[in-house]
Amino acid sequence: MELTGAEILWECLLREGVEVVFGYPGGAILPTYDAMNFYPVRHVLVRHEQGAVHAADGYARASGRVGVAMATSGPGATNMVTGIATAMMDSSPIVCITGQVPTAAIGSDAFQETDVTGITLPITKHNYLVTDVRELAQVVKEAFYIARSGRPGPVLIDLPKDVQIARTEFVYPEGPVELPGYRPRTVIPPEDLERAVELINSARRPIILAGHGVLMSGAMRELREFAERGRIPVAQTLLGLGNFPASHPLCLGMMGMHGEAFVNQAIQEADLLLAFGMRFDDRVTGNVKTYAPKARKIHVDIDPSELNKNVKVDVGIVGDLKAVLQELLPHVEPIDRSAWLEQIDEWRDDTRRRDILNWDGGGKLWGAHVIHDIWRATEGNAIVVTDVGQHQMWEAQYYRHEQPFTLITSGGLGTMGFALPAGIGAKLARPDAEVWVIAGDGGFQMTQAELATAVQERVPIRIAIINNAYLGMVRQWQEFFYEKRYAATPLVNPDFCKLAAAYDIPAFRVTRREEVIPIVEKARQVDGPVLIDFVVEKEDIVYPMVPAGADLHAMIRRPVSEHGQKEVTP
Repeated sequence: MELTGAEILWECLLREGVEVVFGYPGGAILPTYDAMNFYPVRHVLVRHEQGAVHAADGYARASGRVGVAMATSGPGATNMVTGIATAMMDSSPIVCITGQVPTAAIGSDAFQETDVTGITLPITKHNYLVTDVRELAQVVKEAFYIARSGRPGPVLIDLPKDVQIARTEFVYPEGPVELPGYRPRTVIPPEDLERAVELINSARRPIILAGHGVLMSGAMRELREFAERGRIPVAQTLLGLGNFPASHPLCLGMMGMHGEAFVNQAIQEADLLLAFGMRFDDRVTGNVKTYAPKARKIHVDIDPSELNKNVKVDVGIVGDLKAVLQELLPHVEPIDRSAWLEQIDEWRDDTRRRDILNWDGGGKLWGAHVIHDIWRATEGNAIVVTDVGQHQMWEAQYYRHEQPFTLITSGGLGTMGFALPAGIGAKLARPDAEVWVIAGDGGFQMTQAELATAVQERVPIRIAIINNAYLGMVRQWQEFFYEKRYAATPLVNPDFCKLAAAYDIPAFRVTRREEVIPIVEKARQVDGPVLIDFVVEKEDIVYPMVPAGADLHAMIRRPVSEHGQKEVTP
């Protein structure tokens, strides 16, 4: 049958299983939006194109499917850039579709023309400028294949207006995608497996570093079986939280800059690191020259470019983590490592003595207490979508994730404003799940216009604003390293409850700890979006903290004092 390019696009999206598209229309994408009226796809109208990409990202992370965002040319396309970079850094499978000026006008500085493929080349897994309508169907199929295969990531399709209007015979490409320059590796060299097994079974103080790749490969069961068989403790990256049950006796929790102090101490004393689906990010390692100096290192990752990029390893295995663990499991010996686990428990006891949960709060409301009480109220069963900053680290420390895919956050790029639109996407992907958006007062204001999207689309998300009237994490660095010169970090905020009321969203304000759980329970009963403004202590600190570039063991610890907040001692 003969179809326009716009119709071909929708036909292909349906064949890829797309049910929801997040977008914002404009002149250069208008033919596609007009054709959308005749296809059974739900379109979610965001209030900013960045919100469309974050929502598609949240949808992808919550569902495991490819998220789709759409915008017009020029400013519409450039507004997507931050969201695309966020998805790229966190390996999130999304496809972005942008309108473009007609092919004859490309390069003429036409109205709303921007070279979006050139702009996004470094932050996409691949991108396309389609100049022939006959190629469009194949391009769409390739885009989805690239986005979801190997190490997932964002793909962009730039679609000139005349290509959307042009007509051609539509034949859907039924065969498998064949891209000679893109073939994810699937064969694992046996010599690498043999060397890894030798190191694993000879280690006495091993630690598994479990990253986002565990979730992306679906290797949660294999990870647990591997850890239990070898009696090997498991530390997690921020994006890896949920890949191993928090209540499991071998679970150590998060490592790195704001990870648990005993976890970082154990890494520095380990004799073997098993890095599974993680990339040795600087927030994990601290100073790489002094990182895990006593440890041999095994690194398993689907992306060969990650091996030996930041940390030199003894064995590097390229492959899908689930398949690699299945190969390794039969050879892992059940070695008694009780002495190592007991040593870690001793270090853990020191961390517990410093924990803010041991203190009643001194009459003030603290961010960590809020997060912990939300965890208590939801019994850890919610999907939590966070912004970036202090609240993000408190969530990682005090919301205990038992199930996979229950934490969605911007890790690699650290994008403020991520939480609200991503939370909308997550809820649309998992309508039966309880979704909490946890944001700081600074980041929330970057994308707060998406409250209108939540209302218009009737998305029942619960929004918790951790309101300390500062750009909290930046202020913390100013306190530690700039003698409390709070330059450009104090915030004059709106009344968030009145802001919610302007959108007809129920809202509550909490100023005391005893109010947290009752208000959270009340918010959980609201049929629709709801907002809680938690007015917390202004000069709170996320402990511990490894200063940027410092040795992993050179942590700033929470002082052992009557309220744990008096002084900072490295």
